[in-house]
Amino acid sequence: MNRLEGKVAFVTGAGGGIGGSICRRFLAEGAHVAAADVDEGAAKAAVGDARSSGQAIVLRCDAGDPGDVREAVRATAEAFGRLNVLVNVAGGSTDHDGPVTEAPEEEFWRVIRLDLFGTFLVCKYGIPELIRAGGGAVINMSSVTALLAVPRRDCYTAAKGGVASLTRSMAAGYARHSIRVNAIAPGLTMTPRVKAMYDATPSTQEFAARHLLGPCVPDDMAHMAVYLASDESRRVTGQVLSVDSGVTIH
Repeated sequence: MNRLEGKVAFVTGAGGGIGGSICRRFLAEGAHVAAADVDEGAAKAAVGDARSSGQAIVLRCDAGDPGDVREAVRATAEAFGRLNVLVNVAGGSTDHDGPVTEAPEEEFWRVIRLDLFGTFLVCKYGIPELIRAGGGAVINMSSVTALLAVPRRDCYTAAKGGVASLTRSMAAGYARHSIRVNAIAPGLTMTPRVKAMYDATPSTQEFAARHLLGPCVPDDMAHMAVYLASDESRRVTGQVLSVDSGVTIH
């Protein structure tokens, strides 16, 4: 425990399945956490009693809104005096996605705004705080859909592929500031939203069957996030690390 002692982390999508799990694991490892989500109540639930002890704050933040992100990052640095880790979780696919010839344009821009532009914004306003702190870690959330040919998810695939590319370019650009930038590429992860899709969609069940060790759970992503936020990964940067139960190898 205490692998993140002394670190301050800003986590978007903190009220969701993966984001909430990351918040809880970071808190357990000694980090101070700013839990940011458009659903403030869900973010509060993710950090629990840590708010009363001053180990966590909750911020209502739409990750795709520049003003929201700028203010949330400012509030985090003001509350804790520094910022060491950025974790970009906000995003996700919906059943409105589909092949490029069928997917609604509105869905394309929704997922680009939240998943890709949201990651861009948090890094735009958060990385200067990491530089002021003497370095740190950026953890983005890509997807195995950026690495595999997954049909009927062309909007989501485009956004997550962009996140993977942005991860690599930022890693090269900010290494001189002792900033590491990596991404996690989850396989099918059984959050409440995905469970609902799984129950209703045969194609999701088929994809789940390809996971050699069974579908993932949010804690699987949180364990990797702790590693990437900690000094244990001090020589790891520019990587898109699959946590996917082997789905990308067959």
